Amino acid sequence: MADAIGQVPQVEAFFDKDTGTFTHLVHAGAGSAAAIVDPVLDFDAAAARTSTKSADAVLAFVRAHALNVEWILETHAHADHLSAGGYLRDALGAKLAIGRGIVGVQQTFKALFGLGDEFIPDGSQFDRLFDDGDAFAIGALPARVLATPGHTGDSLTYVIGDAAFVGDTLFAPDVGTARCDFPGGDAARLYASTRSILALPDTTRIFLCHDYPPAGRGALAQVALADEKAHNIHVGGGAGEADFVRLRTARDATLPVPKLLLPALQVNIRGGRLPPAEADGTSYLRLPLNRLGSRG
Repeated sequence: MADAIGQVPQVEAFFDKDTGTFTHLVHAGAGSAAAIVDPVLDFDAAAARTSTKSADAVLAFVRAHALNVEWILETHAHADHLSAGGYLRDALGAKLAIGRGIVGVQQTFKALFGLGDEFIPDGSQFDRLFDDGDAFAIGALPARVLATPGHTGDSLTYVIGDAAFVGDTLFAPDVGTARCDFPGGDAARLYASTRSILALPDTTRIFLCHDYPPAGRGALAQVALADEKAHNIHVGGGAGEADFVRLRTARDATLPVPKLLLPALQVNIRGGRLPPAEADGTSYLRLPLNRLGSRG
């Protein structure tokens, strides 16, 4: 059996209120190896300006505790925030990883955005494409990969010691699960993915990528898997697949397009990098008119 350090990582959570996103820094104490999960690049949509304030807060902690960041781990290509993966990869020399399903996501959104030959949808923007069941290590911390598609086709859960980083597959028990109406999304696959997570040991700590708390409580970075099993309003208490698919499909039909979907995906399919600068030295984002749903 692995020692305590190998089984119980320390996790620092950094919350971006603007997007409701948690970035998690996983490590085994000062001076140890570390990984960053789902980093945020700040974006002012009205002014079309990016900044690295959120990522710099993570960097400050890394440097203050002499951590050696080996991995930057994306749970999927996010549609609700821009990734700082490219920025942190450059700053730290870490490997940037995501699920192999990113290739399909890139192909879909290359077509949507009308991208040219400069963008090759083959996953080469990342250092490692993970498959279901892959094992890796963060220093002394054992880690493995669960493919958990449904919200998107490339969604992964990273199980690091006793901690599971579930991306958008599960939310807090009183919020439920993520939408499935993006390209590559599928409610039945999401249900199966939640069962894979809920089959982990009850002592597993679930670390959320997002929280959208109801009135009366603060944002939760971590919940107990046992609470998800018993109380998740969409999949807890033995909820069946057919009921879940009906609930999820009906709910998704009422949801607006995420406000940062168009800028976020153009950056995130590139590994958290802006589109190449034009001749004037400026990077430009594209807006495909009348291609998305009319909701919201």
